[in-house]
Amino acid sequence: MTRTTDSGAIVIGIDPVRNWHLALAWAVDEAHLRGADLHLVVAVPPHHDAEHLDGTPRHLAQRQAGTEVLRTALAWVQARQPGVEAASVLLDGSPAGVLSGLSRGADMMVLGSRHLSRTEEFLSAGSLVVPVTARAHCPVAVVGDAEHITQETPYLAVGVDGSESSRAALAWAFEEADLRRCALRAIAVWQPPVFALHSGDTLFHAERRLLSETTAGWSQKYPDVRLTHEVLIGSPVETLADAAEHALAVVVGRRGRGGYTGMRVGSVVHGLLHRAHCPVITVPVA
Repeated sequence: MTRTTDSGAIVIGIDPVRNWHLALAWAVDEAHLRGADLHLVVAVPPHHDAEHLDGTPRHLAQRQAGTEVLRTALAWVQARQPGVEAASVLLDGSPAGVLSGLSRGADMMVLGSRHLSRTEEFLSAGSLVVPVTARAHCPVAVVGDAEHITQETPYLAVGVDGSESSRAALAWAFEEADLRRCALRAIAVWQPPVFALHSGDTLFHAERRLLSETTAGWSQKYPDVRLTHEVLIGSPVETLADAAEHALAVVVGRRGRGGYTGMRVGSVVHGLLHRAHCPVITVPVA
């Protein structure tokens, strides 16, 4: 079956020339968990990113490869989760633009990650993670590594900094933790300033108070979610990545308190996309 995105579906971008199994496994399990449809998308860019449709042999070969991969991936989905309604679509256009457009009305967008360095990401025409994360209208899950095996109680980690964006991430994280029947670690990261008008103790306690205020009330709404909240000291990216080392995923708002006007992806999000080994789920403000 081939169709475009319906409201509430989980959409996954498939790259025909790279390993798509890890991201697709995560996406199909999430669709099963949510009772959502799953839509597999391959976008074929015009040759040299031209605006017009390209009928060159290379472009036609890319379309054929995309069609074959989608057929294989659909069969793989049905073998893994037979109850998930899955559809596929092959579209012409810039992959980042196509996927960003399909995010309207979707429940979630899922992408694989190659853990490119910032330089490699800048030079790679096929890099989708940052542009789609920045422009998507729904949460974006970036899956780069296999799920870690651990003896710890399964948990999600969510970064909280008091911003509107992190409040949206917290709300989404509680919903996801409730669906997964797992614990939730709400984490604020305090980086001691070089110069401060107040003592470090005062600033640290203010951060703890902000975290408590931000998480207040959510446990009443989701009584089955075991919540812990903690303020950790260090660099936000490294500290959150370390805290989420064995997490099912780390959830963050698209922009935090440190964002600049005009930036769609905060520096912490950008850093986690390169540093974290668990899935990184970025939530936009509704």
